[in-house]
Amino acid sequence: MPEYIKKEIHALIIGDEILSGKRKDKHLTHLIEALKRHNFHISRADYISDDTQEIKKTLEQKKGVIVFCFGGIGATPDDCTRSAAALAHKKSLSCHPDAKVLIEKQFGEDAYPKRILMADLPEECSLIPNSINNIPGFFINQHFFMPGFPEMAWPMIDWVIENNLLKTEKSKKFEDYSIWLDNVSESSLIDLMDLTQSKYQRIKIYSLPKMHPKKMLELGVRGDEEYVKEALNFIKDNLIKMNISWRDL
Repeated sequence: MPEYIKKEIHALIIGDEILSGKRKDKHLTHLIEALKRHNFHISRADYISDDTQEIKKTLEQKKGVIVFCFGGIGATPDDCTRSAAALAHKKSLSCHPDAKVLIEKQFGEDAYPKRILMADLPEECSLIPNSINNIPGFFINQHFFMPGFPEMAWPMIDWVIENNLLKTEKSKKFEDYSIWLDNVSESSLIDLMDLTQSKYQRIKIYSLPKMHPKKMLELGVRGDEEYVKEALNFIKDNLIKMNISWRDL
């Protein structure tokens, strides 16, 4: 039996500016690709507002899940992720000594009175280094908190994968294989898709229709590499019986 990742991985993107459309989220696509390079994948993504209670409740619901959380760890009044994380993990919010040193070193006297507030973190958390301006992110119980700025957060993603996930989680070889079919309706493939899904329960089967420039359908399977290949061959064998041709991608 192949070994599966111990925990699900979720993305949590925080910010009223994302929900209002003032800014577009760039984190999710980047995180998906960064994880994929190491055979990890996301099970869920959530977008929520800058609200302490909402963030707290969401994090509480994700206990036992790996979470990559972006946004709200600054020092302005709308940055409430640090306090919400402390509440969710039942920790006090206090000045982290190492974060304090990093912020003082970066800004000197200008660290006070406001920038130093970013050193107020949940007790017993660990730091995530920030290669851009040295103001760290933090993590607690595999909930990883990073800034909303992509140029800062994305190197942190790599650090988390290298220094935490690859050391604590067992990944599986995750694959996504698909074929193209021309002038075929989804409805004519539903029975085959149901049969394939019931026979290979460790995979997910999907279909993606495309109407332009011509009617086409991408039929695919994703999941553990061993089962994906077997399931796709099963689909091809049945398509031959149905007199349906396909093109490999």
